[in-house]
Amino acid sequence: MIRNVEENGPYIVIAPGLAFAHARPSPAVVRTGMSWVRIEEPVEFGHTPNDPVDLVVGLAAKDSGAHTTAMAALAKLLADPGTAEALRGARTPEALHAVLAGRGRDEQPRTSAGPAVHKILTVCGNGLGTSLFLKNTLEQVLERWGWSGHVTVEATDTISAKGKASEAVAILTSAEIARTLGDLGVPVKIIENFTSTDEVDRTLRDTYDV
Repeated sequence: MIRNVEENGPYIVIAPGLAFAHARPSPAVVRTGMSWVRIEEPVEFGHTPNDPVDLVVGLAAKDSGAHTTAMAALAKLLADPGTAEALRGARTPEALHAVLAGRGRDEQPRTSAGPAVHKILTVCGNGLGTSLFLKNTLEQVLERWGWSGHVTVEATDTISAKGKASEAVAILTSAEIARTLGDLGVPVKIIENFTSTDEVDRTLRDTYDV
């Protein structure tokens, strides 16, 4: 996790005051899990739009598929300002679990009819953490638009993104990862708050000029 930040910058700071620390799945992980750490004195990560950080969510993944559902649920929770504030204000593990339990049974998104004709890539350092957060936020916007059946979203890492760029109409990522990617021949859109459906909505409108 430390090496990811050393190599790619503080891209794990995905929303104001929130860092999502993660690495690739590892045999060292006994079981997939998340930690929720509130920092009493906020810390500057060097991510100007979202500093300082007072909440760090850590992910330990046993395999690449085990945590996807949990990540999608967490992304939905944090996209709701009221719920995000309740989570941030929880003072005990029991209070935190109560907020999560109250919002953890959402129905799965419905997709529109018709074939998917476009692909958008969401990219992070290892393709399993912040890119999945952004993917889930983008899919919420696409569902709201009724475009779920026409645009697919793929979360990937920086290396794979360079090979897949020609398949995509756009790439959504952080400023730090955008610098790592360079010019790939497709629009690279920078998202500051990976949990903000409003910001992703504006970016999608700009991408499609609507």
